[in-house]
Amino acid sequence: MSAEAADREAATSSRPCTPPQTSWFEFLLEEALLETHLKKPCPDPPPVQLIVQFLEQASKPSVNEQNQVQPPPDNKRNRILKLLALKVAAHLKWDLDVLEKSLSVPVLNMLLNELLCISKVPPGTKHVDVDLSSLPPTTAMAILLYNRWAIRTIVQSSFPVKQVKPGPPQLSLKEQAADSILVLEAALKLNKDLYVHTIRTLDLLAMEPGMVNGETESSTAGLKISTEEMQCQVCYDLGAVYFQQGSTNASVYENAKEKFFRTKELISKIGSSSLHCTIDEKRLAGYCQACGVLTSSSNSTSQQSTPYSQIHCCMRCGNYQLVKIFLEDNLTLSLPVQFRQSVLRELLQKTQQGNDALDEICFRICTCNTVCDVMQGRAIGIQFNQLFLKPNKEKIDFLLELFEMSYVSSKNFYFTSEKSSYLQLVFMISSHELFITLLKDDERKLLIDQMRKRSPRINLCTKPVTSFYDIPASASVNIGQLEHQLILSVDPWRIRQILIELHGMTSERQFWTISSKWEVPNVYGGVILGIKDNLTRDLVYILMAKGLHCSAIKDFVHAKQLFAACLELVTEFSPKLRQVMLNEMLLLDIYTHEAGAGVSGERPPSDLISRVRGYLEMRVPDIPLRQVVAEECVAFMLNWRENEYLTMQVPLLLVQTNPYVKLGQLLAATCKELPGPKESRRTAKDLWEVVVQICSVSNQHKRGNDGRVSLIKHRESTLGIMYRYEPLVLTTILSLFVKLHNVREDIVNDIAAEHISIWPSTIPNLQSVDFEAVAVTVKELVSYALTINSNNHFWLIIQADIYFATNQYSAALHYYLQAGAVCSDFFNKMVPPDVYTDQVIKRMIKCCSLLNCHTQVAILCQFLREIDYKTAFKALQEQNSHDAMDSYYDYIWDVTILEYLTYLHHKRGETDKRQIAIKAIGQTELNASNPEEVLQLAAQRRKKKFLQAMAKLYF
Repeated sequence: MSAEAADREAATSSRPCTPPQTSWFEFLLEEALLETHLKKPCPDPPPVQLIVQFLEQASKPSVNEQNQVQPPPDNKRNRILKLLALKVAAHLKWDLDVLEKSLSVPVLNMLLNELLCISKVPPGTKHVDVDLSSLPPTTAMAILLYNRWAIRTIVQSSFPVKQVKPGPPQLSLKEQAADSILVLEAALKLNKDLYVHTIRTLDLLAMEPGMVNGETESSTAGLKISTEEMQCQVCYDLGAVYFQQGSTNASVYENAKEKFFRTKELISKIGSSSLHCTIDEKRLAGYCQACGVLTSSSNSTSQQSTPYSQIHCCMRCGNYQLVKIFLEDNLTLSLPVQFRQSVLRELLQKTQQGNDALDEICFRICTCNTVCDVMQGRAIGIQFNQLFLKPNKEKIDFLLELFEMSYVSSKNFYFTSEKSSYLQLVFMISSHELFITLLKDDERKLLIDQMRKRSPRINLCTKPVTSFYDIPASASVNIGQLEHQLILSVDPWRIRQILIELHGMTSERQFWTISSKWEVPNVYGGVILGIKDNLTRDLVYILMAKGLHCSAIKDFVHAKQLFAACLELVTEFSPKLRQVMLNEMLLLDIYTHEAGAGVSGERPPSDLISRVRGYLEMRVPDIPLRQVVAEECVAFMLNWRENEYLTMQVPLLLVQTNPYVKLGQLLAATCKELPGPKESRRTAKDLWEVVVQICSVSNQHKRGNDGRVSLIKHRESTLGIMYRYEPLVLTTILSLFVKLHNVREDIVNDIAAEHISIWPSTIPNLQSVDFEAVAVTVKELVSYALTINSNNHFWLIIQADIYFATNQYSAALHYYLQAGAVCSDFFNKMVPPDVYTDQVIKRMIKCCSLLNCHTQVAILCQFLREIDYKTAFKALQEQNSHDAMDSYYDYIWDVTILEYLTYLHHKRGETDKRQIAIKAIGQTELNASNPEEVLQLAAQRRKKKFLQAMAKLYF
């Protein structure tokens, strides 16, 4: 053996080895191996995997000499493999919860059929025809276990799942549902204990299959399951299947209720910790509560125990005394917001069906929900805005009384509503006597300032501070206490005092290291740590670190004090650090304006703009510079539309040497030329090339799993320029990234955006672009843009397109509808055609179709420039529609569609629905002889009502 091979073998043998997984065939060779394996704490492979392996090997087809596929042979090997699978299931105590979670339906079906076979149930026997009381306990238990699994599988299959591809069903379990229910109902009448096989019993069966019968002792028959345990399991499973069937027959809920309450009684007898009967008691309680809501109850006291039951009882019985319940819950906040909204939607639907008596209740419930939203920091819903389109004194009185009752400052609501377009509501609230009394003095002053909108703001004089070096040091205290105070303090004068005392007590410590949270940028760290005087070094480092931290958490007052003290300190000995502090204070002033006066649109003072220009043009050698300062300066100029400077006045050398300035200049020039002719948009092409380079991948950096790395992940600060709240800049960069996202080869659904035509349509090397990073950037940009202006309909359309492209159809509809609502006064005006283009309408149609809302599909087909009758007719033929169906017929204005509906219902024999269609088609305003203006007005009115109904559904 060579020396190299010996070294390799020695290295390999020294590594710890993972024990190899036991193979399935080893259990055939050693009889006792299975039981030993299953007793391990974490057997590998686990029990359920062993079942799959055993049954898979036992069911493998064979091939004869003519190469014909034959069924698996019934030989000793396969019989033993099946028996091994049964042994493993017996080890799991035939727990259906465990088996269903880990085994597929076909595998579990095969396993249970083998159990039936070994329990002496003849193949093909109809279980419903068997007298369970006459069977041996093991045989009866096998039949019950199979039928329990059958109805449990039916319940599971009733929930909608994503279909991978069409194909024949693996089992016809629904066909035997009725038989399985009868079998289990008969089992509830049994009054004897049953047995289920154990490993020991199956060992005996392997030797002498006839040993298990009704007369055997429990030691050989298996696990003893008491009558109560068996009945508890059966009742729970029957209750679940009855509850699932109740959607088609309300009376079935009574059966479900009876079974669930009997399950509770049995659990109280056998105890919740029974070895063989494990019932999810939380799910059982939910079932009982749901059944109590859906059925009439003689025990009214038990049904009124929770707000849920009280509300459902009111809704079911027509007693709409709901406001009191919601008022009380505004203090306890026990009802989930989704439940609150669902109750309101149901009430609003009843009002749309002609129950005008509920208008006042709808308003009061909606107001309760709105106050709850404000209390928990959520945005005000669209229903509240709609109900307050015409505010009056009574509504305002109730709203403010509710705020007072809920102990919530009404200024929170006022400033939330002030951002909306409902100015009448804002002024009525602000002038209300109760509103003023609810405000504190400082809140009232802030309100007056907002209402007057005074500009420019008055700069208040501040008391001059004492010179930094004029404060004497205090007496010494314990070093640990002083260090603790040093960590907590943000007062520069106190920080200096503490450091002087600490350095007087010891000269061996570097006090800038005592907190891991104190960090300064690396470009500054070398200069600061090069200061020879230890006290000065510690003081400069800590002041800067604390100032940067305060700036990061938007505590700009303390940040300014810390930076001012640091500037005074370094001015005396370091021109380099003095310029560093001036740069940081410039960045701090930018942040302060952007977070303060800039939010309300107030332009920055001229001296701040001059300082920003001075920084960009600064050419002082050997000054350490932070990239973020240059980036924020360029972003500041973009944000306040200093496009003239960026495009015309910025020095050429600065553009060539500063990438941030170059990117900012291209953005400003592109925004400036947007209204111009297409041929003048050369800068748009230049900006495109720069961004493509930023989003490119390179092999020169540290590689990822695929050997490439995206430069976008190494240039966060460059892309930070794009996150501005100046609408035109945001729109431009959004448009660019959307176009870049759309040029990828595997894109299925394009995203729409403004000005998308100004960008190039191709990229020379598609493989060089990290499209995954581009997609993430598009999503982040849209989310950021909507936080700046949630009413920009073009941005909302982009968000909707993103959800559409990722198959989130309900969310896509939400944003498509929101885009239409914000530009049409909640659809009271016509939605502009450049918002609801044919592409948008077609995507809304597809969303509704995939959500099985086929009547909505047919109505939306009318919104297209040319009505899509083929799609509309196909949608109306669908009988499994999840929308309001015939209650939507009043929104159809196209006579051809209504005529088709009339024919369709006549063909199906649906007389009631046919009459609804005939009534809709008979409205005089749809008469073809009417002038075109009347027909257009009728169509517009129906569009408005339909879109408002859709908004209530998807908002």
